[in-house]
Amino acid sequence: MIKILNQNRQTVAILENAYDISYEKSFNALWVASFSLPLDDEKNDLCKPLYYVEVYDNGEYVGLFRIIPKETTIDEGGNTVKYQCEHVLATLLDSSIFKYRQIDGLPTNESIEYVLGFQKQAHWVLGNCEITRYFSYKFENSNVLSALFSIPQPFDQAYQWTYDTTVYPWRLNLLIPDDVPTCEIREGKNLRGLTLTEDPMGIYNRIYPLGYGEGDNQLTIESVNGGVPYIEDSYSVAEYGIREYIWSDKKFENAASLKASAEALLAKWREVIASWRISAAELSAITGEDIDKLRMGRIVRLVVPILKKTIDLRIVKESKSDVTGSPGDVQLEIGNKVEDLGTTQADLERRAQINELYSQGATNYQSYSYNDNADQSNPAEIVFYLSDDVVKVNELNLWFETSNFRAYEKAIGGGGASSVTSSAGGAVSSTSSSGGGTSSTSSEEGEHVHRMFLALQGPVEALPDALFAGKNSAGQTVNINLPANGVDLYTYSSSGKHYHTFQVPPHVHTFQIDNHVHTFTLLDHIHEILWGIFKLPELPTAVTIKVDGNTVPFTNVEGENIDLVPYLDKDTDGRITRGKHVVSIAPNERGRINAQINTKYFIQSRGSYTL
Repeated sequence: MIKILNQNRQTVAILENAYDISYEKSFNALWVASFSLPLDDEKNDLCKPLYYVEVYDNGEYVGLFRIIPKETTIDEGGNTVKYQCEHVLATLLDSSIFKYRQIDGLPTNESIEYVLGFQKQAHWVLGNCEITRYFSYKFENSNVLSALFSIPQPFDQAYQWTYDTTVYPWRLNLLIPDDVPTCEIREGKNLRGLTLTEDPMGIYNRIYPLGYGEGDNQLTIESVNGGVPYIEDSYSVAEYGIREYIWSDKKFENAASLKASAEALLAKWREVIASWRISAAELSAITGEDIDKLRMGRIVRLVVPILKKTIDLRIVKESKSDVTGSPGDVQLEIGNKVEDLGTTQADLERRAQINELYSQGATNYQSYSYNDNADQSNPAEIVFYLSDDVVKVNELNLWFETSNFRAYEKAIGGGGASSVTSSAGGAVSSTSSSGGGTSSTSSEEGEHVHRMFLALQGPVEALPDALFAGKNSAGQTVNINLPANGVDLYTYSSSGKHYHTFQVPPHVHTFQIDNHVHTFTLLDHIHEILWGIFKLPELPTAVTIKVDGNTVPFTNVEGENIDLVPYLDKDTDGRITRGKHVVSIAPNERGRINAQINTKYFIQSRGSYTL
């Protein structure tokens, strides 16, 4: 039965005349369906593009689809309109993740919800999520469906997307599928025909296992395998020749476990990989038995005595070409199921997907430090490099502080030398003038003689007759006259206690300083180095921060979580340039800068290396 719903999911028609109803359900892929109507069926007008279609198979709900292209055919065989449909999961193709987006280390359910959050109309919500892993993802200009399907690609176990479109919003589930047989196809019972394809390109009989680590430090099995880095199957090598495979699974940190899982893989990969296309009879409608329900995703036990084979495989595609005309005919594609190896996954395709996802890259953290003196003319410079593999710079934050300028010694050795002062000109120098006054000697006892005058050689003229007065022996005052010829030496004697008194008139002392030079000599000598850590007492009061020459509006002498991304050098498209970048911090006074730049960026894993 086919039911048509409008954009509001309201039923507008039930197509009683629909025929050639078909559907195809693929494992972890977009489902499709189709149906036809006679051209003259008036309900063709209700089958509008992007209207919803409910498809039923013998009363069992198959799923909800939407109409995409329709094809009208007019010929002798009849005039028909054929409608192609896709599962409503395709509504996620209508919404885009514009430009670059990245998520890091979220659990799987939160990663799914993040992607679903880009829906322009919230048709889908997350229902049950049975798997939890923590990965980093990047999405750039992609649709929501492709982003959603990329989330479980790196898983180390089988997964299955399932959908519940009987409720709204529609529910999306990420489940762990069954890994034991739940249905059966048996020759002589419900097997109608099969095609077996055996592809030798899937043979790998020598495996190099690699575990945790990178490069030369990556875990190998040599320590538990006699020094040999690989395992191989000699029978397969003899049969098909050596076919090597380098298998890496970084969750292994133990060489013995790594080797055991590689041996399990070798047991599966040493043989030709077979795929089966089967035509079978759907008997569940008759028997009512669950074992007869051949459904996509289930593990089926295939029993084919003619090929001497009994094998368990997963149904990866289920389709019916005519639900109404041949309801019991079902076509199946059966492939290798995910082998239960305990700790690993034997699906080669899954491993290719893991490599593809990891080639997108991973989030990296790196720090750059600086500790040294700086001033305005000699700023602290922190240099770092962004390689071409960097996809996006998520964070680039600066932490820094300033402290006192620091030195480590105070003195050094030196030799002797002569030193000359500047020459000085002569000058007249005077003392301050002094007033006259009377001065007396101390009293004295005894007789003595005073020499008063020494006669000159020649006459003394213009002298008064009585120049001096004195006392005679009787104590009388008498005049002392000088003779005119000035040849006699006049003395007089006195005795007894007496005083000598004389008068000092006002006067000035003067002297002359001639031009001259002062010189001195330093002898050879040594200044011993004074070792130690010596700090200037003053501290800077402001700094200037520049990133690639662009000034950051921050002048405090300490700071943390300063976002430098807006100031990085960019190209004409606004993209941060790859290569060398410089962050400088210049204090306004001499000081010491302690700084650290913390970066977080998403980097491509792809690269090249030439020996």
